[in-house]
Amino acid sequence: MTKKPLAHAAVATAAAPAAIVRKLTLEQKARLLSGASFWTTAEAPGVPPVYLSDGPHGVRRLDADVGDIEGAVPATCFPPAVALGSTFDVGLVERVGEAVATEARRRDVDVVLGPGINIKRSPLCGRNFEYVAEDPLLAGEIGAALVTGIQRKGVATSLKHFAANNQETERMRVSADVDERTLREIYLRGFQRVVTRARPATLMSSYNRINGTHTGEDRRITTDILRGEWGFEGLVMSDWGAVHDRIAGIRAGLDLEMPGGGEGRVKEIVAAVKSGSLDLADVDRSAARVVALALAAQAARDPAARGGAAPLAERGHDPEAWHDAAHHALAREAACRAIVLLKNDGGLLPLAPQTRLAVIGELARTPRYQGSGSSQIVPTQLDDALAAIRDSATDVVFAPGYELDSTGAPSGKAGATAGKRRARAAAGDDTGALADEAVAAARGAGVVLFFAGLPQSAEAEGRDREHIEIPAAQLDLLDRVLEVNPRVVVVLSNGSVVRLSGFADRVPAIVEGWLLGQAGGGAMADVLFGRVNPSGRLAETVPPRIEDTPAWTSFPGTGLRVTYGEGIFVGYRWYDARDMAVQFPFGHGLSYTTFAYAGLVVSTRSTSGGGVASGNVTPDGGGLTARVTVTNTGGVAGREVVQCYVSLPGSAVPRAPRALAAFAVVDLAPGESREVELAVARDDLAYWDIRADRWLVEGGTYRVEVGASSRDLRVTAEVQVPADAFVAPLTPESSVGEAMAHRVIGPTVTGLLKATGLSDDVMTMTMAMPLARLPYQPGSGVTHRQVRQLLDVANGTGGLATRAAGKVLGLAGRLRKR
Repeated sequence: MTKKPLAHAAVATAAAPAAIVRKLTLEQKARLLSGASFWTTAEAPGVPPVYLSDGPHGVRRLDADVGDIEGAVPATCFPPAVALGSTFDVGLVERVGEAVATEARRRDVDVVLGPGINIKRSPLCGRNFEYVAEDPLLAGEIGAALVTGIQRKGVATSLKHFAANNQETERMRVSADVDERTLREIYLRGFQRVVTRARPATLMSSYNRINGTHTGEDRRITTDILRGEWGFEGLVMSDWGAVHDRIAGIRAGLDLEMPGGGEGRVKEIVAAVKSGSLDLADVDRSAARVVALALAAQAARDPAARGGAAPLAERGHDPEAWHDAAHHALAREAACRAIVLLKNDGGLLPLAPQTRLAVIGELARTPRYQGSGSSQIVPTQLDDALAAIRDSATDVVFAPGYELDSTGAPSGKAGATAGKRRARAAAGDDTGALADEAVAAARGAGVVLFFAGLPQSAEAEGRDREHIEIPAAQLDLLDRVLEVNPRVVVVLSNGSVVRLSGFADRVPAIVEGWLLGQAGGGAMADVLFGRVNPSGRLAETVPPRIEDTPAWTSFPGTGLRVTYGEGIFVGYRWYDARDMAVQFPFGHGLSYTTFAYAGLVVSTRSTSGGGVASGNVTPDGGGLTARVTVTNTGGVAGREVVQCYVSLPGSAVPRAPRALAAFAVVDLAPGESREVELAVARDDLAYWDIRADRWLVEGGTYRVEVGASSRDLRVTAEVQVPADAFVAPLTPESSVGEAMAHRVIGPTVTGLLKATGLSDDVMTMTMAMPLARLPYQPGSGVTHRQVRQLLDVANGTGGLATRAAGKVLGLAGRLRKR
């Protein structure tokens, strides 16, 4: 894969950090390997401290080691990853990254801890709002865009959580037990994409174990794969409090422990070096990486990088002092592009300004705009949908309808409003009265906007969800509203999918609003009233029930182990492989206009380079190029997300019926047509061959399908793809059938067996046995020596293999004469 130059500003050459480390004492080196405080790295002569801050959808500068989020410096709260993934727009996400970096620099932050790109294995993961998608290509593309945007402005990133961190239950101890092919193709592939194409400055190891070993102590994951195979040159840090065995971690390649273990940890490292249980070279290596990060951060700290803004010390914590109108506008644009129109029967949306509207649901005025935990941002301002709707329409009535739980109330004015509301409820204004008021408001409305979703307490770092149900009080109220007015638009607020099967066929319109950041209220009004044509697409499948999901029988595991028994069949791959019905498929999203596809042409690419559409990187040589003409056949301008899925029918290995291989966004005026080019890298056609222990492209006739979702594929083409020139080594444990299929000795082995006259049934059993057992097969006429000669021919080179081949071929000839 092609590497880009590291964008994190002025990274020091390897010689400079190494020279500094050589001048340090062992104690000073050891001290560099742990944080000095909760948010800063340690200092040493010539080595300044580095300030790290949670992210990645905003800057969470919190100077206290522990403390309420209210003490954080305000920053623009952009849409979280759950929403950014639904944009399918890497250019937009890069711009969000640049804005986050600009604010980080103004707040004296050197490293933004993110993005998180863990795969959404189950909708029950409590931290799914921080992650991008159920698909590794989409997760990798969006993650790479954030890293590129942030590091372009001289601020470092920390790609997380590496790896297979797909649940919060027992997250510090649980072992993700996953086979090698699944690990490579699903859970590491997104990280590989970001590392090789965006080159993050740092990477954060996860809390969990993989196949029994803590990730920060797993040399195969942290060094052999990450550095040896992918070429990662940056620093690996622990998640906060994730270190189990510090000495083992240093040996494995875990450079920096955060937040640090104090002087006790320094003494532990020094003692290990002096006793010989830890190599000094390992300490020097990790210390040099810490120094390199510190020097790069130091070089990036200058007035020009702040855009002329005063540094943190001169500004205070007044939100108005930190407000950036341009960034708020960008947050609104990103939120607009993230909103997914799931259903719109009869063209109920967009709304006309003169429509008499009943807005029902506390979530309309008390927005859920981000998740709970370490990613929380104190916003510079907060828009709510109710105010934005009132600004957009002439006749609006509002009824809260239900209570939010106490943990769902945000700070500031909205929090005060929620407090007064709870006081009224305590005085007798109970939820029944709220529901009655809402039903009365719905009865006379032209359209009901019903805001539903999850309370803040339902989704949080540190705990998983128990179900995917919308609160019963909201569903009961929706039933009552539908009885008096069928013209209902359900507007959702949730950080992970919720079950919609209970009402999806009874309402004409559903809008998935995710968690949209501080400008989400205005963005929702923009979409509802048609000022913005929705273009968001689902980055995760919406299942009919939680029981239908791939990990249902194993999530979150037992006995501190969770078995990834569904293998590579995660998300839409699972549903497609079983031809199962879904509520809404991966990639789905409607528009206020319509699009037609035509003229798909797919060709192989023999050399690298060439232009590609938005959404893809330049592919490696030998990939595919798909060109398709997309036409806006409706009456308004709109954006289509063109999705390309690839499959290999008749593959020799289990595969999903189709997998996302490329995507692009295209903006079209009414009646306009444009040819869209989608580039598929040859790497993305490969599967992980467990026998060869490497990526391989299987040759054959590939099917390329292009359309508007994983189940709305409009045009199809086929293309021949040559196989990788690789012959898997044979061993005595290889099967006779594998030897028969071997391109070098296959004809000889086949001839040997056919000459024996074995029946079809016996031949089938013989093909399944190891080669080493062939001499014991009655009537085979093959000796142990001849098996060794066959293996020499299959695996060897030079004269020995040639002589062995002659002997074996001679044997085959004699057997044929019998």
